[in-house]
Amino acid sequence: MDNSEGLTFAERGATRFAPSPTGEMHLGNARTALFNFLLARHLGERFLLRIEDTDTVRSREEHTAALMEDLHWLGLDWDTGPDKEDARGPYRQSQRAPLYARYLDNLEREGRVYPCYCSPLELEISRKAQLASGKPPRYAGTCRHLSPAQRQQKEAQGIAPSKRFQVPLGRRIEFNDFVHGPQNFLSDDIGDFVVVRADGSAAFFFSNAIDDATMGVTQVLRGEDHLSNTPRQLLILEALGLRAPRYGHISLIVGMDGGKLSKREGATSVRGYRERGYRPEALTNHLFRLGHSSPENGFLTLDEMARAFDPAHLGRAPARFDEQQLHVWQKEAAHRLTPDVARRWLGSIIPAGLDEEAVSAFLAAVLPNVVLPEDARPWMDVVFGGPLTLDAHEHDVIRQAGPAFFVAAAQAAASKGNDLQAIAGAARTATGKKGAELYMPLRAALTGRTHGPELAPLLKAMPPGKAHERLARFT
Repeated sequence: MDNSEGLTFAERGATRFAPSPTGEMHLGNARTALFNFLLARHLGERFLLRIEDTDTVRSREEHTAALMEDLHWLGLDWDTGPDKEDARGPYRQSQRAPLYARYLDNLEREGRVYPCYCSPLELEISRKAQLASGKPPRYAGTCRHLSPAQRQQKEAQGIAPSKRFQVPLGRRIEFNDFVHGPQNFLSDDIGDFVVVRADGSAAFFFSNAIDDATMGVTQVLRGEDHLSNTPRQLLILEALGLRAPRYGHISLIVGMDGGKLSKREGATSVRGYRERGYRPEALTNHLFRLGHSSPENGFLTLDEMARAFDPAHLGRAPARFDEQQLHVWQKEAAHRLTPDVARRWLGSIIPAGLDEEAVSAFLAAVLPNVVLPEDARPWMDVVFGGPLTLDAHEHDVIRQAGPAFFVAAAQAAASKGNDLQAIAGAARTATGKKGAELYMPLRAALTGRTHGPELAPLLKAMPPGKAHERLARFT
């Protein structure tokens, strides 16, 4: 697949991610972006971002900004795009109308498009009639053979026409999809399709195909729901004499029950997972394995994923999203964090004014037990908060240890500070207790719990005198 030897980076082939800014970026879009990014990096080619915002009713600038922010968060930085323009841009379709107009003129001169005056209601009635008679729904060609006089009559009625591409009859459109293999479609089954809407904006089939060709896109990975769009786009590119990219259509992401992914499985948008505290590297590790098999089973960086990515290993079966598996990747990602990154990750639960030494000690104590930021919040109260609230179980554990146990432990804490070895040693000497009988009461008194992070690091993170204060409560 690599034909880039001897070319500069700018001259090499490219993959692209081309979202429509009509809402938050969902997991399927994120995986499409990831796979295109990895393919580009694997081949040493360009990865470009194009914003397909010709739907002026639904497209929003705030959605574009959010999409770009999510991509940066995932680490999927593009080489060219709306904020990195080059000679092939602009990279917003709303700014490319003059280019589409020139190519539409070419098609009109060649007699490849015609005006269509059919209303949405007429099209819907035709579609229902075809379905009722057992035929696949496609445009019936109502306006294809209108005479000049009939067209003038429609224009006189003030009907703004769309422009339809005149699909040649009796053609077989063939291409090799690098996920699904050889494909072929009969042109008679396609029907003439809209390339320019009645409001003058370019339709998806038209703008998407032209942009891929003129931006130098050579490989396209997209959802398999676009597979049936490919013959239409190949016909347009053929009619315009433009080079077509190679297409690969990846399987859809479904829930564990095989149905459409929904909020029952967790968040469905990248933003949702960000807000819950998931790490980007956890999400990319999980998405990397959804519909893509790899012998690399361990935790991977994006560079490692790019080296391991192979389009031949893209599967055709629906990819099942499993939040429990994502949780496993999240746990590993959290435990790999450096202190600086962990500090920023847990920033929302760390109170202002806490000195860096205390923060570092707290992170060292709790990170091994933290998967999501909220997991650390209760331990912030344990380490830095006031008197603990104990449940019946903790009270019972403390009662069984007895006052003498805590007198010895408190005295050691008064003289040695928050030193677990000294505290435990004093309690052992005074009572002869060892093992769980020694450490369980200490943990209950010092943290209000009988399970959790290692006790010694927790004590080191506590302010001076905190251990004595809590132990003395039970003397």
